[in-house]
Amino acid sequence: MAADSRATIPVGSPRAARQRALLLATALVAAGLGLTSCTSGDVFALQPAVDVGSQTASLGPVEAAPVMADPQSDPALVAQAEPAIEPTLDAQAAQFEEIQPDAPQPVQTASLAPAQGRGMQTLVPSNPYMVAYPKLDDPSNMPQTAPMRPAVMPADEVDCRSDLKKLDVTYRDLPPIRDGAACGIDYPVKVSAIGSVQMKPAATVTCQMAASFAAWTKRDLVPAARLRYFSGVKTIHQGSSYSCRKIAGSRTLSEHGKGNALDIMRIELNSGRDIDVEKPGLFAFRTRGFLNTIRADGCSYFNTVLGPGYNYDHRNHFHFDIKQRRNGYRACR
Repeated sequence: MAADSRATIPVGSPRAARQRALLLATALVAAGLGLTSCTSGDVFALQPAVDVGSQTASLGPVEAAPVMADPQSDPALVAQAEPAIEPTLDAQAAQFEEIQPDAPQPVQTASLAPAQGRGMQTLVPSNPYMVAYPKLDDPSNMPQTAPMRPAVMPADEVDCRSDLKKLDVTYRDLPPIRDGAACGIDYPVKVSAIGSVQMKPAATVTCQMAASFAAWTKRDLVPAARLRYFSGVKTIHQGSSYSCRKIAGSRTLSEHGKGNALDIMRIELNSGRDIDVEKPGLFAFRTRGFLNTIRADGCSYFNTVLGPGYNYDHRNHFHFDIKQRRNGYRACR
């Protein structure tokens, strides 16, 4: 009777309702297991059902951390999954032995090494603005050198030397002379003789001064000596040619500092007679006439002629120079 009662269960009875609920639950579980077998991942993991790749265009590959499943939902997944524990810094250091930052390497400019404070400086992190900029020298520490004269001699200097050859002047060219900011000669010459007349000591002057003095010697001095003493001139003894100095008792640079002046102390004749340039005695008529003649004739060749009687500083010599003055003024005293 019991078997009959299990076989025939009324449709509306409570027992029939429980059987239908059990069948429905069984069907839902079966459907869930079928869905899991169709997806690419775990139903409990936060992964899409479609494979979209593991990286994007701008990001590197990212490894997804394992996701812990709910232990109450599926104990089997809990047994298979590894614990997702983030490694500590100490663990990372132990894995990679020791983490040290790379030391910055010094950067140098090209392959040029600075030499004696010139050229390019080495670029250092504390001085990044010196890249490709040369070090500037302090003008106050630079040695003062004389300006370089042109490699080609000017035309007026060339013509002047042609005049010296025509006047039979024995000379030689010297290197440029520079004594400070004011004194000096760009193209000096050293005169040792004018024809047969010796110059002792040899005079260092400009070419223009040498030409003026040579013309005065040949055209006036020698003829005046022959006329007065019936003798030629052997030697002219000069006391000063180029000399970097000021005019006595003033702040003005002397023409000697430019090589434009000569001081004549004594004239030696071929006869052996010496004529000192000084104020002659009361009855020295010939000497007085000779000195007055050559002094007056000098005003035709020089812009300044000073001698005995002008002042005490010129009591014993003739001073000749070619200083240029306004309106062509000549000082003959």
